[in-house]
Amino acid sequence: MDNNGEIVLVALALVLVIEGAIYALFPDGMKKVMAAMQEIPASTLRSFGLAAAVTGVVIVWLIRRG
Repeated sequence: MDNNGEIVLVALALVLVIEGAIYALFPDGMKKVMAAMQEIPASTLRSFGLAAAVTGVVIVWLIRRG
């Protein structure tokens, strides 16, 4: 596997580690967050998701550039 493919797999694995740790450490809090998300309009969630994705791409670009 080339280096870029390995980096992508490591990044996905880290996402799973972080998300899994949040659910394991704060299960009741995550239930509350999920319940609260039901009240947020889909368009707002979509906007925040897009903003998070763009921010992540910019951060990765800055790290890889430097």
